[in-house]
Amino acid sequence: MAGCAKRCKQGLVKFVLSLHKLITGTLKQDKIDDDFELSVVCHRPEGLDKLEAQSNFSKRELQVLYRGFKNECPSGVVNEDTFKQIYAQFFPHGDASSYAHYLFDAFDSAHSGSIKFEDFVMALSILLRGSVREKLTWTFNLYDINRDGYISKEEMTDIVRAIYDMMGKYTYPALKTDTPKQHVDAFFQKMDKNRDGVVTLDEFILSCQEDENIMRSLQLFENVI
Repeated sequence: MAGCAKRCKQGLVKFVLSLHKLITGTLKQDKIDDDFELSVVCHRPEGLDKLEAQSNFSKRELQVLYRGFKNECPSGVVNEDTFKQIYAQFFPHGDASSYAHYLFDAFDSAHSGSIKFEDFVMALSILLRGSVREKLTWTFNLYDINRDGYISKEEMTDIVRAIYDMMGKYTYPALKTDTPKQHVDAFFQKMDKNRDGVVTLDEFILSCQEDENIMRSLQLFENVI
């Protein structure tokens, strides 16, 4: 389980770091105005004051994030196909489409079929500056595919297989065909405290807090922005 969780977290960290570098890199040559600049786009984000109150970012940081988001997504929204194309660039030796699908659903909190700037900000706010419980809750929701408040073995198997497909055939050590099943079995052995066949949010958080590898991986987010 630790190895699986570590790979998953490494992928997510790599993606967030890349987004951050992409955004700040495109902004270094531009002067950021004090006013919240909005071009003609299909979606206009909420006011900065509201986003500042809801997130862990300052107004200045939100300006930076918005300028970068607008540069890369002129329409103001990102659909799933575009999201998959972006994510696939970071895992050229594997098939990231399935995992990107699940990650897209986690970012698309309103389940609207697109990621707006607000969705982007709130997810980064949790992943980069949220409390341990907030980060673990966000991760739980990623695995809870059908949003019923539980993680089933089937859901965990889907996510784990997607992670292995994303990592590709060049991982070391080489992954065996039955490795995803072994990790899912180990996951439930550790996390399903009452042996009812599903993992609740409380069981998930408690088990993750007991795992040093998972806790260390969460700390990788803290100083990105």
